[in-house]
Amino acid sequence: MKKQFIFVIVLVFGVFAFAKAQSEQLARNYFDQGQFEKAVISYQKTLKKQPNNNAALVGLIKTYQQLEDYIAVKKLIEKEIDQSRYKGLLLVELGYNYQLQGQDSIAKIQYDSAIQLVRDRMTSAYRVGKTLEDHSLLEEAVRAYEAGMEANPNSNFNRQLARIYGELGQLEKMFDSFLNLANENQAYIASAQRNFALFISEDPTNEANIVFRKTLLKRLQAEQNIIYNELLSWLFIQQKEYKKAFTQEKAIFKRTDGNITGVIDLAGITIEANALEEAQEILEYIKEVSVDDQTKLDAEQQLLKIEIKKATTTSEQERIRVRYKALLEQYGINGYTVPIQIDYAHFLAFDMKTPGEGATFLKQSIKEEMNRFDEARLKMELADILVLQEKFNQALIYYSQIQNKIQNNVISQEARFKVARTSYYKTDFAWAEIQLDVLKSSATQLIANDALALLLVIRDNSQEDTLQTALKKYAKADLLSYQNKPELAINMYDEILLEHKGESIEDEALLAQAKLYEAKFAFAKAEKNYITIIEFYKDGILADDAYYRLAKLYEGPLQQPEKAKNNYERIIFDFADSIYYVEAQKRFRALRGDAIN
Repeated sequence: MKKQFIFVIVLVFGVFAFAKAQSEQLARNYFDQGQFEKAVISYQKTLKKQPNNNAALVGLIKTYQQLEDYIAVKKLIEKEIDQSRYKGLLLVELGYNYQLQGQDSIAKIQYDSAIQLVRDRMTSAYRVGKTLEDHSLLEEAVRAYEAGMEANPNSNFNRQLARIYGELGQLEKMFDSFLNLANENQAYIASAQRNFALFISEDPTNEANIVFRKTLLKRLQAEQNIIYNELLSWLFIQQKEYKKAFTQEKAIFKRTDGNITGVIDLAGITIEANALEEAQEILEYIKEVSVDDQTKLDAEQQLLKIEIKKATTTSEQERIRVRYKALLEQYGINGYTVPIQIDYAHFLAFDMKTPGEGATFLKQSIKEEMNRFDEARLKMELADILVLQEKFNQALIYYSQIQNKIQNNVISQEARFKVARTSYYKTDFAWAEIQLDVLKSSATQLIANDALALLLVIRDNSQEDTLQTALKKYAKADLLSYQNKPELAINMYDEILLEHKGESIEDEALLAQAKLYEAKFAFAKAEKNYITIIEFYKDGILADDAYYRLAKLYEGPLQQPEKAKNNYERIIFDFADSIYYVEAQKRFRALRGDAIN
């Protein structure tokens, strides 16, 4: 019996709550549809049944204001204000009602009264502040939140204040508020960085950058807190001042019992930014201070890759070979050193032009006992070298072995793509198409994109030219590029452009050739190719590639930021579905002088 009674009570309250919600929703619907007279009637009915329904009261106030019936608002608020527990909120609404009538001085009196109630702890600071914010009264909202924190030291409106300070352009106060939040709870650091990124740019002379740096340095002088070091490092990374970021990361490392993660992350950032001098310095430091062999070995590996990029003479390359051998002697030929083995073989084959030596080394490595994933990685590099030697059938055997041994994995998908690419190099376009058709839906986006791009090259250039004459030359040029023979590849692309002018292959040849020109620092020639694509193939599938690469060229080596901005803008307006769209937006805003979001 008792249970049945409770059920009935719950049911009655449920029905009541549902009816209340339905009534409010109906009024809101009328309001949203602009049917304000009906909204008034609906809100009045709701308030008659539920006199303490504050949401309905505020809804009715807004509806009267839409009808410009300010007298009705004044009467309604004056009737409710003394008996309402939302007195501060209603004072703000009353003030705003005066403001809508142009009576700003009277409005200010009401706002001041609401804020005084906050100081006297007679009303909610959050409710008053939020209502002021909703009416875009940001300075008054700041006063309300600050009054709330003064009246009750346990209250915390730093998040609200930080956001408003930012909107008001009060940068130092904004940064301070976010830093207070981060100090209270480190989980807020990521959120703070996202907000800082709305104001911070790549330019160290940007006002927000200067204010943020000074704010952090002032706090560091007062309190040695690694949060400030971390944020200074983050700031310097945004500004591409990697040496300064490194100084902060070293300070963090020394104060966190040897946690070297930040230093390692910074090394990766400098490598990606091609800041090789800074990367070398950071990697040497990692080698010096790390107590972990794997970390030391990873640093050595990255240092050797940088040395390979910088090497211009045979003697420099020979020194790199000696260093690889010393590393492998020190750590042994085992699963632990597989990445070094792969890099060494690649260096021998592609950089020192001794592919036979690289292949022999890998064949010996594969004989060692190891897990199937390491074996697959070694075989992948061996197959790549065999393609370099144009031993296509042998390469295909190794790629197929990888697919069979490791299925449903990114490695097997990569092997399938390389089967397709190798078939393409040997001009077996039909088999390449079959493989690429499967891969274009790959779960790995990079492989899917590469597969689709190659598939389009084959299909676009097989329809008009059934003999695939131009496509065969293009595949040969691609192979020469893969074999690190840029001059021969450039000449082959020239031949295509001369003999197949106006054919569908032309824009692809122009783009591929331009990339090789860029690698050789022949920027003017690359620029000419990109402009030609834009001029004659602006409706083609490579137009956005041309715009983007041309913009990067103007932004970087050609130092013509206005032209860069114009080309990024073309992507934003004309290629909303481009893979470059988001990056183009970011770069355009940076060049225009906006803060980077």
